[in-house]
Amino acid sequence: QVGGKNIQKKFAHTYYHEIGLGIDFTARDLQHQCRAAGEPWEIAKGFDSSAAVSEFVDKSEFPDLNKLHFNLHLNDTLVQTGISSEMIFSIDDIIVHISKFMTLKTGDLIFTGTPSGVGKVAINDHLEGWLEGRKLLDFFVK
Repeated sequence: QVGGKNIQKKFAHTYYHEIGLGIDFTARDLQHQCRAAGEPWEIAKGFDSSAAVSEFVDKSEFPDLNKLHFNLHLNDTLVQTGISSEMIFSIDDIIVHISKFMTLKTGDLIFTGTPSGVGKVAINDHLEGWLEGRKLLDFFVK
C-alpha cells in the first residue's frame, strides 16, 4: 500500500508489513517549564534525537501480533516489560483511528504506547530493547 485514509478494520493489517521497537524520550525539565508558563510542550517530546527506533522485522516472523512480548533493560536491569495483548488498543485499531484524521503513508512510524516503568536516563546509560527474545535496540545515551 502507498497510503490510506479512513481505513476499514478488515483492511488495517494490509497497511503495515514490519514492526519494531521505539523509545520516545521526554525532556521533563522542558516539559515542566512549558507547562508552568502555560505554553505547549511539544518541544519536550520533539527535540533532536528524541526518539530511538530499532530495525524493523517482517510481521510474518511472528505467529500472533496480539501476543508479542517486549522489554527494556537499562544498564542490564529490566525496567519495562509488556505484551501486546495488554495494549489498550490493537495495532489494527490504532491504524483505523489514525487514518480517520490523516492519510497514512509508507514510512510513517506509529508509537503505540508505553508500558509501566518509565524512568530517568543519564548520559552513558545503556539501553537494550527486546521483542520476542530478539534484541532490536542496543545503544548508549549521548
